Amino acid sequence: MTEQTEPTRKWWASALLVGGVIGLLCLPLAALGTKVGLWTYALGIPMMGVGAVLATMVFFLGIVAYVVCISRGYQVERSSIFIGVALSVVVLAVSLTQFNAARSVPPIHNISTDTENPPQFDKIVAVRETQGAENPLEYDVEALAQTQRQAYPQLQPLVSAAGQAQMLDNAVNVLEGMGMEIVDVNPSAGRVEATDTTFWFGFKDDVVVRVRSEGSGSVVDVRSVSRVGMSDLGKNAARIAEILGGLQSM
Repeated sequence: MTEQTEPTRKWWASALLVGGVIGLLCLPLAALGTKVGLWTYALGIPMMGVGAVLATMVFFLGIVAYVVCISRGYQVERSSIFIGVALSVVVLAVSLTQFNAARSVPPIHNISTDTENPPQFDKIVAVRETQGAENPLEYDVEALAQTQRQAYPQLQPLVSAAGQAQMLDNAVNVLEGMGMEIVDVNPSAGRVEATDTTFWFGFKDDVVVRVRSEGSGSVVDVRSVSRVGMSDLGKNAARIAEILGGLQSM
């Protein structure tokens, strides 16, 4: 009686599986490698692009390969191809989400609730210089104000019945509650400066909250600026909205 051997999986089925795994790994490795300093974002961002390209190839070639398996009756290859295609779908979904986010907002990275007289940074200026920030801190009113107002009309100064000192304390609590590093608190200037670090890439964005007295109450303005990158994918505006929401709820 002749011993039957297991059919050998075709090399291209294994290649599609490996391609799907590598494409998926490109996403967290690109981000976390940048965060821990293995490479800069200038390499990390293109690495995500490589993952997306690889996922696209695996997806389309995988569909063709699966059709071939069905037409020729190949069995052992199907699971590898299916997993590779499934992984590529995950990568493409994440990439498409990022792409849509970039397209939905203007390519700006300096956002302020007061576009005519934005809050100014103080202590963070030196920090940014020593840590190699690429984006300037200057808020170019002519270039940014109208674009920002059109994209984020909801970002307005917060008028509060609470006094300046109370709102300044509230701002510190809100920023700390969001996990930011408080860089400086200046009660006489009514200013709080902080730095927020994003989870995946570890990008650092700087925040300043300005509180001015108005009658018996106060007016709060918030500004958030990315240190690197032309577009912030709406992150600075979302951060400001969260800060204002936190202050309103206190």
